[in-house]
Amino acid sequence: MTEPREAALKYAHENVERFLKDLKELASIPSVSTDLIHKEDIQRAANWLAARLHALGAMNVQIMPTPGHPVVYGELPTGNSKAATVLIYGHYDVQPAEPLELWESPAFEPTQRGENIYARGVSDMKGQVLVSMNAIESIVRTSQLPVNVKFLFEGEEEIGSPHLGSFIAEHKVLLASDFCLNLDAGILGADIPSITYALRGLAYFELRVRGPAHDLHSGSFGGVVHNPAQVLCELIAGMHDERGRVTLPGFYDSVRALDPEERAELARLPMGEDYFLRNSGAPALDGEEGYTPAERVGARPTLEVNGLLSGFTGEGSKTVLPATAMVKISMRLVPDQDPDQVYRQLIQYLEAKAPNTVRWEVIPMAGSPASIADRNLPSLVAFRDALQQVWGKRPVFKREGGSVPVVTQMQQLLGIDSIIGGFGLPDDGAHAPNEKLHLPTWYHGIDTIIHFFFNLKN
Repeated sequence: MTEPREAALKYAHENVERFLKDLKELASIPSVSTDLIHKEDIQRAANWLAARLHALGAMNVQIMPTPGHPVVYGELPTGNSKAATVLIYGHYDVQPAEPLELWESPAFEPTQRGENIYARGVSDMKGQVLVSMNAIESIVRTSQLPVNVKFLFEGEEEIGSPHLGSFIAEHKVLLASDFCLNLDAGILGADIPSITYALRGLAYFELRVRGPAHDLHSGSFGGVVHNPAQVLCELIAGMHDERGRVTLPGFYDSVRALDPEERAELARLPMGEDYFLRNSGAPALDGEEGYTPAERVGARPTLEVNGLLSGFTGEGSKTVLPATAMVKISMRLVPDQDPDQVYRQLIQYLEAKAPNTVRWEVIPMAGSPASIADRNLPSLVAFRDALQQVWGKRPVFKREGGSVPVVTQMQQLLGIDSIIGGFGLPDDGAHAPNEKLHLPTWYHGIDTIIHFFFNLKN
C-alpha cells in the first residue's frame, strides 16, 4: 500500500465522528422533493452540499436551476489533462416520512441506536453522497487526487428525475467525463460486498377496454353483451404461457442470452429460493422455466400486472356489467430490448387476440432501455479490487431487477458507463418508516472509495 493511500485512510479513520456529525446535519434537513411545502428545505440541502464542495476546494461550484428543483455542480481538477475524469452522481432529495406514527424516533432527527443511525434519507441516499465526499476529503487533505472529479447532485430523483435528462443534454460539455460513479445502490449484506453491473429497463402501459356506452344491468344484458372485464382478464391471462414465458409476438427475439461464465457468476449470489420466499412472504415462487430466481429477477424480461380496475368494487353487491375495464402493465426489459419495439409487440398481440365486441386502446406511460457494463472495464475492475481490499473477499456481481433512468441517460447523452455501487443494506428500509444506515458498513464504504480512486491511478 502506497504512502498517500495509507495517509488518506488514516485521515478517514481519525475523522469518522465528524463525518457522522455531518451526516446527521444533512439528514436533519427534510428535503422532500414531492411536496412543495418543503421547497425551502430542498434549497437548504442544495446550499449545504454547495458549501461542502467549497470546503473541499472544489471549483466552479454552482446551484443550477431547473424547471423543478436545482442541481448542485462542482469540479475538482488535478491539473493533469491525461488523468481520467470521474463524474460523481447523487441525489439529495428524500421520500416523505409518512406515516409519522410508525417512526420510533422523529424522521428528521437522526438518532443512533447501536450500530445504526435512523432518519429519512440516511441510506437513500444522503449517506451515500457523503461516502464519496468523505473519501475525497480524506485524499485531498493528505495528498492529491489521482483523477479529475466532477459532482452532479440532483434534487428530483425521488419523483422520477423529470428534468435531469434535459439538464444533462443541455450541459454535455460541462459534464463530459470518462465514466460515472453512482452510489445509489447497495450491497447484499454487511459481509457481502456487491457490484451492480446491469439494470433492467422499463416499458409501462395502461390498457383500456370499452364495451357498452355505460354500465348495464347484468340480468338484462349478461350473456348478450360481452363484458369488458371478462375480455380484459382473458387478454391478460394469455400474455403468459404454461412455461411462464411472455407471449407477445417477437418478445424474446432481441433478448441477449446468458453465457455460462455469467451464469456461474450469478450463481454466487446468495439469492436462492429461500431468499425470495423469506423476503416476499409468498407461499411459493413462480416465473420462467429454465432459470434460477437470481437470473429471472435480473437477467430475464418480465410482464407484470400492476393494477386492475373495473365495475363495482364497493361493499356489498351490485349486479352490474361494467362498461370499461383497465389494467396497468409494466415490463422489465433486458439489454437489447427496445421499449418502442415492445409497445409494437403489445399492439400486435391485442390486434390478434382482442375480440371485435369491444374497443381498446394502449397508452404508453414510461419507457427506458436496460443497461449493462462490461465487467472487465478498468474502472469496474478498480471498484471490484477496492471492495476486496476492504472486505477481504471477492465481491459478487449482480444484475438489478429495477431501473435507474440516470444510468441510461448517461450512456445515451454523455456516452459514458456507470459504476453502480453503494453501501446501503437490504434491511435499511429505504422509503419506509425507521429508515436506517449501518455505520460499520458506511465506514467501510468510505475506505472503499479511497482505495477506488488510488486504484484508478494504477
